[in-house]
Amino acid sequence: MAEHLHTGKLGEQIAKEHLIIQGHAILATNYRYKRSEIDIISKDEDVIIFTEVKTRKNKKYGNPEDFINELKIEKIEEAAENYLLENAWEGKIRFDIISVIIEKGNVIETIHIEDAFF
Repeated sequence: MAEHLHTGKLGEQIAKEHLIIQGHAILATNYRYKRSEIDIISKDEDVIIFTEVKTRKNKKYGNPEDFINELKIEKIEEAAENYLLENAWEGKIRFDIISVIIEKGNVIETIHIEDAFF
């Protein structure tokens, strides 16, 4: 596996563990709809949360969350809409970002940004 893919998968695992510790029930990981993907879908009380995970080895080029552009947000929203239709969910939803910095195999920083976009 390419190193950047390994880093991304490790970041997603760290984010998933973070959400579980926060009390979330994990509903799906790497949910795909057409060409769109949501890294983690979880439920916290009466809210379904769609989480995008961004992992980097350092902040040399900026914070990981800064790499989520409008096109990526549109793709996440498209997949989320399909997930909601598939599961007949009409309750509350939220879009979060979890930013992870992994340097030389060590987690340096994990930031959870709730309600990051809509």
